[in-house]
Amino acid sequence: MTDQTLWTAMEVATATGAALVDGDDWQANGISIDTRTLKPGDLFVALHAARDGHEFVAQAYAAGAAAALVDRRVGSGPQALVGDSLGALARMGVYARDRSDAYRVAVTGSVGKSSVKEAISTIFKAVGPAHASEKSYNNHWGVPLSLARMPKNTKRAVFEVGMNHPGEIAPLAELVRPHIGVITRLAPAHMAAFGSLEDIAEEKGEIWSAMGENSLAIIPADDPLCDQLKDIATHYKVSRIVSFGQAAHADVRVLGFETGPQGTSGQMEVFGEKHDFSLRVSGGHWAINAAAAVAAAIFCGVEASEAIAALSALDPLPGRGEPVQIEVAGGQAVLLDDAYNANPVSMAAALDTLANWPGKRRLAVLGDMLELGDKARRYHEALAWDIQKSEIDQIYCVGPLMKFLYQSLPAKRQGGWFDNTDEALSSLQNIIKADDVILLKGSNGSQIHHIATALKANAKCETN
Repeated sequence: MTDQTLWTAMEVATATGAALVDGDDWQANGISIDTRTLKPGDLFVALHAARDGHEFVAQAYAAGAAAALVDRRVGSGPQALVGDSLGALARMGVYARDRSDAYRVAVTGSVGKSSVKEAISTIFKAVGPAHASEKSYNNHWGVPLSLARMPKNTKRAVFEVGMNHPGEIAPLAELVRPHIGVITRLAPAHMAAFGSLEDIAEEKGEIWSAMGENSLAIIPADDPLCDQLKDIATHYKVSRIVSFGQAAHADVRVLGFETGPQGTSGQMEVFGEKHDFSLRVSGGHWAINAAAAVAAAIFCGVEASEAIAALSALDPLPGRGEPVQIEVAGGQAVLLDDAYNANPVSMAAALDTLANWPGKRRLAVLGDMLELGDKARRYHEALAWDIQKSEIDQIYCVGPLMKFLYQSLPAKRQGGWFDNTDEALSSLQNIIKADDVILLKGSNGSQIHHIATALKANAKCETN
């Protein structure tokens, strides 16, 4: 086995019970479920999703796949034949988990999962062999895929765990069996499937349901449901509970910060010891994210000073407030692309970042916040308060739910309401002027990211 080998044929067979056909001596350097991103030497796993992955086995071989994991024989070529490809991928994840002695951190929450996961990953990669979930691979196939991709020599690993409906967190937690479980922040996301924030807290708290001895729960000290989270962690007999945030009782506490185009800097107190921090990412929420990441890292054998220094290399995440300079008539404008997703808490944070960004005009293009249940109208109308107290010049609303916000705004803030993104983009291209700062924010299903993509086609460069 070479240093690059992630899986041998026999390891796959041992982990999954697969029958090896057309060869049993192949080695895979990676795992892919998408032929568009498959690298030569990968094991292609044929999953059943919007398209049946078995339809792409031939393309996988043409792209250089070492073998394919399938639940029915497809043509010729090295294949590991199993009863269920997704179930086999999960068993590979468990096998990869058990063959490594890595510290495992699992991150969930309504807001900031990917950001905190990336912050922890940045720290881990700076101090030794590390592994992390790619992108937002946090669901029933993303978590096992991320586990199965973990090299044996990994010393520290972080996994993102998400949910849309009740009962989804616990099975994923059982796969990861984390030593440390982090909840970033609770918010009214997926309210169509949950009755209340308290119900969301109960589901998120399942991240601690599969933890063993010497386990650690990390919770947001500023969250109104902090005490409920403590109770859930106690119920699961977590060894220790650590809090982060700005509250006076936080174990890892942000004492103060400044944020702007060049990033975010300030001071945090880590169990009584003060440290200065500096980040290249903008927005006050990043100071809190940094505190969560430091809290996780110090219990994985990383000194607080090392962790904070490593965070200075953290880059903005695409679609999560990434600042991009775009060409417009008469000069350049700054686009704050936060169009990956949205709920009331993340929307308020994005609006606060915009309000503190220097520019001739501050404009916000906001799409519907989805899956908020029967309180959707109220949540959209309530955003008017965050806007009213800010320095944002005009709001452009897109979608039927955002019409409720538009109607709640004072006339001077009403930039326009549009039924869909095509209408909005057509108008915005004539509205944006040099030295403007434009925030794009909405749930993924609102399609605001299409506006971001179109405007970024005129990107000049990233601003930081």
